[in-house]
Amino acid sequence: MPAAPALRTTPLNSVHRALGARMVDFGGWDMPVQYSGIIDEHNAVRHAVGVFDVSHMGEIEIRGPEAARLTDFVTTNAVHKLKPGQAHYSGLLYEHGGFVDDILVHKVSDEHYFLCVNASNQDKDFEHIVAHNRFDAVVTNAGERYAQLAIQGPKAGATLQKLTPVDLGGIKYYWFTDGEVSATPARIAHTGYTGEDGFEIYVPPAEAERMWQLVMDAGAEFGIKPCGLGARNTLRLESGMALYGHEIDASISPLEAGLGWIVKLDKGEFVGRDALLKQRENGIRRKLIGFEMRARGIGRDGYEVRLNGTPAGWVTSGGPAPALNKNIGLCYLPTEQSVPGTSIEIMIRNQPVDAVTVETPFYKRAK
Repeated sequence: MPAAPALRTTPLNSVHRALGARMVDFGGWDMPVQYSGIIDEHNAVRHAVGVFDVSHMGEIEIRGPEAARLTDFVTTNAVHKLKPGQAHYSGLLYEHGGFVDDILVHKVSDEHYFLCVNASNQDKDFEHIVAHNRFDAVVTNAGERYAQLAIQGPKAGATLQKLTPVDLGGIKYYWFTDGEVSATPARIAHTGYTGEDGFEIYVPPAEAERMWQLVMDAGAEFGIKPCGLGARNTLRLESGMALYGHEIDASISPLEAGLGWIVKLDKGEFVGRDALLKQRENGIRRKLIGFEMRARGIGRDGYEVRLNGTPAGWVTSGGPAPALNKNIGLCYLPTEQSVPGTSIEIMIRNQPVDAVTVETPFYKRAK
């Protein structure tokens, strides 16, 4: 048998191992799932500050006089409404309306767009964009140029501000700026995937270890914790955020996933628009909804969901909500039943366990 391909590593791999992180294969990447423990790391982000290595995430750059036209054509959101220094959440779709990926689009200038994409999808996303590049735009698969750290939590701004002359208070949510962090060129984005306030910084890979230590030192007075994929998942689940391969994939459209707000059908032609128009006209048959367990047990990914004893849907993500002290999840149900207050059963070890559908997000941070 041929040997399995070696796992890819971020520039911080040796740091994670020195810290005693539990490492896992995450989409072909050797990544930390936890350090001190998922709940401990989760609570650090909810109450103070945590730092994540998200250097596995991909970056794609689109440049040239027609960069805006290509970016608008391959994504669902309204690129033409972005101003330089502004970012938004968006989707890459197939012609049939299912997700290639969910992404963040940053407008650097009228002729430069910077896309942050999911790690395991980077090459697929790049090929998809290139295949639809009927414009005079230059598309670059730029992941090797960047390391990325996510500094998240109520004390994230106070931590990062020690390291940069940039006035972080002047960067609005979902805006970014190109400046310096500890004399290193950095893209500083007021974004995140935790439901808390925070920043994501993009720096040269050669600077990643130094930057990690600087952030850890700057956050020491606030009790900063290094955080792994486990806490990243519980934080995003509490906040009702989609994860590719769970809530969204090639078989699911934004309208089904409750992401119609990132789809601007009135902006003109884009990949997948015709399918979404038809879906809106005919109505969707299933929809994503949150749930809370009423009885003991956790509804894990892939578990069957029943309505009155009849199979009706499936769990996309589920687990404990440390900030809420309850077990929660997301599931797909027929549209008519995908409303808060519906009694459902989650099949756990072949036994039906009571749950109820609820609105998302489960957790909302205090502004």
